[in-house]
Amino acid sequence: MATFMDVHHGMTGITAEQLAAAHRADLAIQAGEHVHFKQAWADPETGTVYCLSDAPSKEAVQRVHERAGHRADEIHHVSITI
Repeated sequence: MATFMDVHHGMTGITAEQLAAAHRADLAIQAGEHVHFKQAWADPETGTVYCLSDAPSKEAVQRVHERAGHRADEIHHVSITI
């Protein structure tokens, strides 16, 4: 498993409730792609949302997000953590 940080743009004004609902949508279907979404963060002012996950590939992360209705704009492999 690898760790990925994905980024969503264009979510200006997102609320905590909306972020939680989007995260729950990912969690509900993540097992089918062997993805584990760990956490999500949002900046409502800029409309940027970040998601941290463990997954076999960035394509698997994207498939979950697409099926949940919120395609990621960027997906980055995080190879170093401290």
